[in-house]
Amino acid sequence: MPDTRLYDSDFFAWTQDQAGRLRRLAAERSNVDLDLENLAEEIESMGRSEQRELISRLSVLMLHLLKWRFQPNLRSASWKATIAVQRADLSDLLLDSPSLKSKLGESIGRAYGRAVIKAIAETGLPEDTFPPDCPWAFEQMMDPSFLPEA
Repeated sequence: MPDTRLYDSDFFAWTQDQAGRLRRLAAERSNVDLDLENLAEEIESMGRSEQRELISRLSVLMLHLLKWRFQPNLRSASWKATIAVQRADLSDLLLDSPSLKSKLGESIGRAYGRAVIKAIAETGLPEDTFPPDCPWAFEQMMDPSFLPEA
């Protein structure tokens, strides 16, 4: 009977573990009547989907933090709600897949680039308005009391 604790406690880690196990099985047993390599790829892609969700949610959070910081005269309850929802969704995602925390540095860098592109488009502000790198630590962005001031 397989151990399902990892599936229940860390979905991302489970996908990576299972993909590796399928690949090892494929290498060891050439007569298995399953498409193990493609099964492994599909399971692995489920894990990549989790990381894409992490990047997407970070990007939306950062976009609204940037707008809050650089457009103080346009601050709204809607922006504040979006920030709160993204924080909650990020917390849930990391609770379901704690091993994604190891991907935070890379994901924050990728998400911030996307957030700046959207901030430029949505605010009409020039690119050099925004810091070249994310100005906030993950813990700061997730702090329910944090809203960046001008």
